[in-house]
Amino acid sequence: MNFRSFVTAALCLPLAACGGGVVPRTGYTPSPAGPPASAFMKQGPLMGSDARALTQMFGQPRLDIRETTVRKLQFANGRCILDAYLYAPARGKEPVVTHVDARSPAGTDVDPAACATALQAK
Repeated sequence: MNFRSFVTAALCLPLAACGGGVVPRTGYTPSPAGPPASAFMKQGPLMGSDARALTQMFGQPRLDIRETTVRKLQFANGRCILDAYLYAPARGKEPVVTHVDARSPAGTDVDPAACATALQAK
């Protein structure tokens, strides 16, 4: 064994001690899959609305962010900020609201329905 191989081996031995194997827990059974995500979708006046309907209700959005699978529209009027998340229910279908968040300008959560009413009142 030459000096270079010896040094390499000597440096690698302490690192080898760090790589322990994973020991599975005994008696572990993965939990069954829960209900589909759509089962948790909140009900509300904006759910199922498309971007056109939101724009008719609240005017032009302050933000319009488009990503591969989601579109986020944000509406605000100084009293509250409403974020609507739109997803396509199926390939080739128009994205619709599936989730809504609402908050005050200070960042505290507010009721989305109350915020929607405040946004319509302008």
